[in-house]
Amino acid sequence: MGTATAIAAPTVLVVDDDDTIRSMLARFLGEHGMRVLEAGDGSGMAQRMAAEPVNVVLLDVMMPGDDGFTLCRKLRTTSQVPVILLTAMNGDTDRVVGLELGADDYIAKPFNPRELLARIRALLRRAEADWRGGARPGSEYGFDGWTLNARHRSLVSPQGALTDLTSGEFDLLLAFLEHPQRVLSRDQLIDLVKGRVLTPFDRSIDVQISRLRRKIEASPQRPLLIKTVRNEGYLFAADVTVGGEARAR
Repeated sequence: MGTATAIAAPTVLVVDDDDTIRSMLARFLGEHGMRVLEAGDGSGMAQRMAAEPVNVVLLDVMMPGDDGFTLCRKLRTTSQVPVILLTAMNGDTDRVVGLELGADDYIAKPFNPRELLARIRALLRRAEADWRGGARPGSEYGFDGWTLNARHRSLVSPQGALTDLTSGEFDLLLAFLEHPQRVLSRDQLIDLVKGRVLTPFDRSIDVQISRLRRKIEASPQRPLLIKTVRNEGYLFAADVTVGGEARAR
């Protein structure tokens, strides 16, 4: 189960139990140069993804059987394909739950199809930049015993274990490694973490930082690497090397 790499005719998988919504999205996205696959439930999603690569998954939250949250959690155990949640729930709590489970973005129903298209294209641009080596090809970043390879989008722990990161978590960590020992505001992080349509009041950055801390900090409740600077933002406190050389502060 994988993600398509070179993006010529991007494939979008729409998972929604509403036939009308699936048909509408298939028609609209198809008119804008995308190849669309459809699935009405989790079983159909699994079959589609096992059969061919997919670039982006649009996943409805409110479905009978396994809902979108459950399917997102299951998907993240086997794939890092970008996921946009389609939700009829407009509250922050539900959105944060989706991000905690590994979704890359969310959009509330009813939505403007052009806004959804913009969000999909943003994720696709990031994926294409990665494939072309846009994220410092071949660069290896070291910090506190960890190694991050920007080209292969991999993170290896001090013990030599590969650590899974979602697209959002990886981009956020890379932004910190490119700007160590500097306080970055939420606005700056939103600008640096390309690929999502966010606002300065969006809680996505805070959620991603919380997730990232749980993966790289010895004690996420008392973080030593990603520190909160009250009323200002966040600071990556560790020394960083790039290709074996200390990164300038």
